[in-house]
Amino acid sequence: MKRILTLVDDVYEDLELWYPKLRLEEEGWRVVVAGPEASRTYAGKHGYPCLAEVALAAVAAPDFDALLLPGGFAPDRLRRDPQVLALTRAFDAQGKPLAFICHAGWICISAGILKGRRATSTVGIKDDMINAGAIWRDEALVVDGHLISSRTPRDLPVFAKALVEQLQGR
Repeated sequence: MKRILTLVDDVYEDLELWYPKLRLEEEGWRVVVAGPEASRTYAGKHGYPCLAEVALAAVAAPDFDALLLPGGFAPDRLRRDPQVLALTRAFDAQGKPLAFICHAGWICISAGILKGRRATSTVGIKDDMINAGAIWRDEALVVDGHLISSRTPRDLPVFAKALVEQLQGR
């Protein structure tokens, strides 16, 4: 069974966590939610609660098949955590699917993994992405090897589909 890690903190974008999480679970895969603190409920931008099953400090990339980074404003807090940056770098180094949407590009920027790679994000962090060396595209879905990125919640159907396809080896 595939295991996917997703990260949460307060003010995450509700749809960008829940839509892909539920889509991956439809495939019969296990999605593990990690946050700064285990067994704590974090509030989304629109008020939807999400319980972190485990603490960020307790997870490691080798235990998972992919990393899902939802947007919202949580990524601005998460990217300050050395564990989050180490996890992101590890998933990238291992060539595992790494899916990020909207403001989650901030985590990839801070992890230093975007230089020379094609990606997208919300237009609000376009300059940050470009300044980090990304080849930024204003497209609903940008796939560069194992990196999967989308702009906003309206792109979720193609974003989730691309992540499922990568995990299925297509």
